[in-house]
Amino acid sequence: MENEQQTKSFLKSLGFPDLRIHHSINHFDFTKKNRRILIIGPMGSGKTEFSARIWRDSKVALQKSASVRHLTTDAGADRRIVFFIRSNIDSKRFEGYPEDALPYRGGFERMGAHIRRIENSFNLEKILEENPQVGTWIIDEAGFFDERIAYVIQYYSRRANINFIFPMLILNFRKDIFNRTSRLLMETASDVFPLTAYCEHSDCIADSYYTYRYYLVNGEECPALYFDPLIIVGGDRFYENPRIPNYCTRCDRHHYLPGKEYTFLILKPLGELAYKGNVKPVLKELRNLKNSIEKSEMYRSFEEIYMDGKNKNPIMMNALKVDCIAEKALIYLFAEENTLSHDQIKYLAAEIRADMGYINERLVENKRLMV
Repeated sequence: MENEQQTKSFLKSLGFPDLRIHHSINHFDFTKKNRRILIIGPMGSGKTEFSARIWRDSKVALQKSASVRHLTTDAGADRRIVFFIRSNIDSKRFEGYPEDALPYRGGFERMGAHIRRIENSFNLEKILEENPQVGTWIIDEAGFFDERIAYVIQYYSRRANINFIFPMLILNFRKDIFNRTSRLLMETASDVFPLTAYCEHSDCIADSYYTYRYYLVNGEECPALYFDPLIIVGGDRFYENPRIPNYCTRCDRHHYLPGKEYTFLILKPLGELAYKGNVKPVLKELRNLKNSIEKSEMYRSFEEIYMDGKNKNPIMMNALKVDCIAEKALIYLFAEENTLSHDQIKYLAAEIRADMGYINERLVENKRLMV
């Protein structure tokens, strides 16, 4: 606020009238210390490009004379030295790029030895100890990691006044907080840069805050079901495949999310019955989802909610055209609601002749044991 008043006073001294001041994206200030910065926004909002700008700014700042160093250094860690961390499970996003590349829409930066992949917070701790000279760490999609990472970051940030930057999704495709790691990073953050994008619906130019997941089947947009697996690792490429989703950014009006009512009214209670030992009702529903979806409780629910009455929303019915709906229901009950045991998911999958390749690939991405 003080800086804005100074800017306003300066412009007044030049003869400008009283104007609203809009700041462009400034260079990164490496003199500020002990920051845990969230860069949040939907897919396509420029989070990774924001990180690339910080890397470019660091190269300029490092060319300054030695007299600048004391302004950017504490305990041997120079905040002008930037290191980028990304997750092992996100490797599909970077196919086709050099191993040391930081890719974003429209380009990439080569970072040499200053970029690494990690599996968990213990890997991060090891790299932090190996690189005590680094004062700014960019951790891409930090929500993919275990909850412990929030406190590892907090400790190192305070110990050497290191800066940490998190370009990440706070909300998942369901418009829920991504996970507990994301929640903890929000609670321990010192700064936030919220980014938006245009809604990518062809008939809309509104601001978008949400990541939208959909499938393209025979040229039709098919919204992802609410109980679609929480994490499906993909690239920035476009797929026309009933098994592999696409992502874009959408406003609230054009963010379609079919099946939330079904998930909590019907699917989860069926899983709870199975947890108590009665697997017959959920097996019946899974068989219908797999072989005769028109006979399923899900189909009945969709027709009632999306096709009856005045507020029809037929695009929601397209969600039933994707593959592996029964498998997705099984994964949801097992991996997220924990209402199915390991033995039960194996039994139910065998009974409906589920696609085990699909199930196990999704379980690995969501850090669960294969069945």
